[in-house]
Amino acid sequence: MTAEHEIAHVANVELLTPEFDRSLWFFTEVMGLTEVGSEGDSVYLRTWDDYERHTLKLTAHHTSGLRRMALRASSQAALDRRVEAVEAAGLGVGWRDGDPGIGPTYVFRDPDGHELEIYWESEWYQAPPELAPSLKNQAQAYPARGVCVRRLDHVNYLAAEVEGSADFVREVLGGRPTEQILLDSGTIGARWLSFTNKSYDLVYTRDWTGSNGRLHHIAFATDTREDILRAADIFLDKGVHIETGPHKHAIQQTFFLYVYEPGGNRIELCNPVARLILAPDWKTITWTEAERAKGQAWGLKTIESFHTHGTPPVG
Repeated sequence: MTAEHEIAHVANVELLTPEFDRSLWFFTEVMGLTEVGSEGDSVYLRTWDDYERHTLKLTAHHTSGLRRMALRASSQAALDRRVEAVEAAGLGVGWRDGDPGIGPTYVFRDPDGHELEIYWESEWYQAPPELAPSLKNQAQAYPARGVCVRRLDHVNYLAAEVEGSADFVREVLGGRPTEQILLDSGTIGARWLSFTNKSYDLVYTRDWTGSNGRLHHIAFATDTREDILRAADIFLDKGVHIETGPHKHAIQQTFFLYVYEPGGNRIELCNPVARLILAPDWKTITWTEAERAKGQAWGLKTIESFHTHGTPPVG
């Protein structure tokens, strides 16, 4: 059976930080996430429009980076089939008890070494009275705190070799490649993949250091472009380092702003929250190295750190 549509969406991420208290301040007071629990060295946080219990697991660690990205399967049967496919590919780690609110979870790695997990059983969030929304089709009242990001949008991995991991996501997990960069050498410099009708959920970008398993950024969606412009003022007032933006990407046409959270991880705010890919026979858009060198659709040229900074840092 085809793997397509057996992954429902990117569900949550576990982010590592060596500056736990400052990172927690950033995500709660600046980004506007809500704390929903803690366990050991970790705190669970949620965006206001997430239907599940948590969106981000923030964990104190000696360095930065992404420990794990979680995917929710579209059914129990889909979970079983994807686990079987991962094991056949030889990249399975094994089953574990899920985080609070999540059922049995299967952990595995992509060919570059990034750790992922997949699950089906999930506890839908029930807001306490003080966070209850007026609209019953909304999980939580709008917090009106900081940037107030709406949801987790996508994850961008760095990889020593893009094509192998991107092919794994396509063949084993059912991700559709929607756009890519083809370098003059004939290798793939980056590839964008989608599990849904969004234009992308997961990105692999070539790591210039040749390292494995690193993170380029995680991205949160805002309601409007104006939210991103306001966020730039908030980041300025709060002393958050703005790396680049707001500008508009040519690839995927995303309006964006990139910052570093206090632990050193790159965070993107994005809008539109992704174009919709409705064509069942969508053909991957390929950008050449020369086209990519032209920079953004509009805005300032991409700065050097965007191509060199990743987490965890390497020597």
